[in-house]
Amino acid sequence: MGLVELILLAVGLSMDAFAVSICKGLEAKKVTIKESLICGLWFGVFQGLMPFIGYFLGSRFEEIINKIAPWLAFILLSIIGVNMLREAFSKEEEETKPGFGIKTMFLMAVATSIDALAVGITFVAVPVQILDASVLLNTIVACCLITLTTFLFSFFGVKVGAVFGARYESGAEATGGIVLLFIGIKILLEHFGVIDFMSNGDVLLGILIPFAGTVIGSAFVFVINNQMRDGIKNVLSGMSGGIMMACSIWALLYPTIHQGMILMAAFGFLMGVVFQFLLDKTVPHTHILLHSEEGPSTNLGLSKKVVLSEIIHHIPEGIAVGTVYAGFLNGVGGISATVALALMIGIALQNIPEGAFVSSPLRDSGEERGKSFLMGVITGVVEPILGIAAIILVNAFPAVLPFLMAFAGGAMMFLVIEESIPAMFTKKHSDKGTLSFAFFFAIMMVITFISRR
Repeated sequence: MGLVELILLAVGLSMDAFAVSICKGLEAKKVTIKESLICGLWFGVFQGLMPFIGYFLGSRFEEIINKIAPWLAFILLSIIGVNMLREAFSKEEEETKPGFGIKTMFLMAVATSIDALAVGITFVAVPVQILDASVLLNTIVACCLITLTTFLFSFFGVKVGAVFGARYESGAEATGGIVLLFIGIKILLEHFGVIDFMSNGDVLLGILIPFAGTVIGSAFVFVINNQMRDGIKNVLSGMSGGIMMACSIWALLYPTIHQGMILMAAFGFLMGVVFQFLLDKTVPHTHILLHSEEGPSTNLGLSKKVVLSEIIHHIPEGIAVGTVYAGFLNGVGGISATVALALMIGIALQNIPEGAFVSSPLRDSGEERGKSFLMGVITGVVEPILGIAAIILVNAFPAVLPFLMAFAGGAMMFLVIEESIPAMFTKKHSDKGTLSFAFFFAIMMVITFISRR
C-alpha cells in the first residue's frame, strides 16, 4: 500500500469521525478552539491507535492471513464502506451525548474508530510501503498519518456543524464509504495480477481526478441556496460540451488517425455512437436540464432516473480515462503522462457542472441536501471503475487500444450532440452557451497539444 492509497484510506476512515464531529458541533451551537481540539485529539488518537492494535493482532496470524490476505482486505473494507453508505442513506440521526467530557468523548472515539481495528489487520495482509524502512516503522508512520488526518477532519467538523448544520453529514459518510470500497476492490484485483499498473502513483491519481470533479460539482448543493439561473446553466453546458468534444477529437480520435489507421478510427467512432444510442434507448432515464425522459417506461422515481442519466453520461468518459492511460502505459500514440493528465483535468473540469446538474435539481425537487450530494457522487463512481476495466482489457489485448480510443470518442461525441448542445440553448441565453463551448474547446485543444511537446 503506497502513499496515495494510504492518504485515501486515512480520509475514508476519518469520515465517520467527521460526521460525528459535525453532530457535536450542532449540539454545542457555539464551540471554542479548546473544544475543537478536544474533539480532534480524541477521534484522531483513537483512529490511529486502533489500526496499530489491529496490526499486532494480525501479525500473530501472519502465515494464515497471507493466504487469504487480499480477500480479507476486500471483505473488511467492503463491510466498513457498505456500512458507511447504509448510514448515509439512513434517516436515523446519529446519537451523540452532550458535552466534551472524558466519558462522552471516550465512548464516541471508540465507536467511530472500531472499524479501524479491522483496517490494521489489513496492514499485515497488504504492508504499507512509504519509507525505505522496516514494516513496523512504515505501519507506525501510517497510523500517525491516519491520526493527523482524522484530527484535522474532526477539528474542522465541529466548526462545520456549528456553522452550517447537519446537511453535510450523510454526504461525508457516503464519500468515505465509496473510497473504502474502491480501495478494497483494487486490493482484490491486484491479487489476481490484473492491475499491477496501479503501483504507478501517476495512474492511480489520474484515474481519480475525474471522479474528484464530480464530487466537487455535487458539493455545490451545499453552497447554492437558490435555483441555478438559466444563463449559468448555458455557460456550464457549453463548458462541458466544448471540453468533451475537444477530448473526443484531439485526445481520442487523433492518436488513432495519426498512426494511419483511419478506417479503424471511423469504425470505432461509429461503434461508440451506436453503443451510446443503445444505452439511451434501453435504460430509463431523465435529462433534468432538458426536462425530457428516454428509455422504456418504468416506475422509477425522478431521482433514480436522473442518476441513471448521469451514469450513462459517465460511461464513455470512464472508458476514455482508461484508454488514454493504457496508451501511456503501452507507449502508443505519443501519449505521455502529461497528455494523460491533461485529459484527466479536462474531464474533471467538465464533470464539475455535471455533478452540479444532478445534485442541485434533485435538491430543488425536494430531496435533502445530503442525499442530493450522495446521488451526484454515486454517478461519478462509474468512471474510475470503467477506467480500470479498460486498462485491464488493453493490457490483455493491446491491439484493441486504437479501436477503444475511437469508440470512446464516438460515444462522447454522441453525448455532446444529444445533451450538451441542446442544453446550451434557451430563449435568452443561447449566445452564452455557444461562446462558452467555443472557448473551452479551444482551451482544451491547446492544453492537449502543448502537453505533447
